[in-house]
Amino acid sequence: MAAGPEKPRNAASGVFVTGTDTGCGKTEITLGLMSALQSRGLRILGMKPVATGCEQDAEGLRNADAEQIRAQGSCDAPYGVVNPFAFSPPIAPHIAAGEAGVAISTTTMVTAFQSLRGEAEFVVVEGVGGWRVPLGPELWLGDIPKALDLPVILVVGLKLGCLNHAILTVESIQSAGVKLAGWIANQVEPAMLERDANLATLGALIQAPCIGTIPWLDRPAPAEIAAHLRLAQLDLEFPAPGAGSSAG
Repeated sequence: MAAGPEKPRNAASGVFVTGTDTGCGKTEITLGLMSALQSRGLRILGMKPVATGCEQDAEGLRNADAEQIRAQGSCDAPYGVVNPFAFSPPIAPHIAAGEAGVAISTTTMVTAFQSLRGEAEFVVVEGVGGWRVPLGPELWLGDIPKALDLPVILVVGLKLGCLNHAILTVESIQSAGVKLAGWIANQVEPAMLERDANLATLGALIQAPCIGTIPWLDRPAPAEIAAHLRLAQLDLEFPAPGAGSSAG
């Protein structure tokens, strides 16, 4: 099959979604981003390189978030490529990996990402936990977007304490030399006090575009999240539909 047209110069091949902490809504935002990009006509796949809290089935360990990301993809991808490192206990990934006798490796992730990128024009990669989660003795979550050469989108869980969590995370991302392409405010406390004042403070202190403010939503569908996103404000260039994948 003839290859599609080359992607525009400087167009991103994907994006890495991280969060201020566990439970900030990274998976919901990842699914929403995939939906928003699909509505632009792009062929999208998702990836969750590391997952804990997995359940055993006939085919092996499976993580519910990774399964949702896989199902949202524009085409079928093997589970082991979407989630190359899966661990049963719902604990910190470096502890789970140590108990399983597994060394988490970015080399494996790069191979999996390249496989997904060969079938899609853009890949949305979700992290695990918060930005400073250790993955091994000398490996951190922040090493993943560096290995994959991806810009970062930060999900800020809107709740008491989010200002401290967000600013520390932004400073850490910037000190790592990774591009922060944008951030998303996701309301995780339905009755958060002074929500708008907190949003104003975040907007003034984070030197990156806010590409969406997600209100409290009970079990939102990906398209519902997508409706609140402003991808045009994201500091990166997307490939043109039909560009850059073997399926083009």
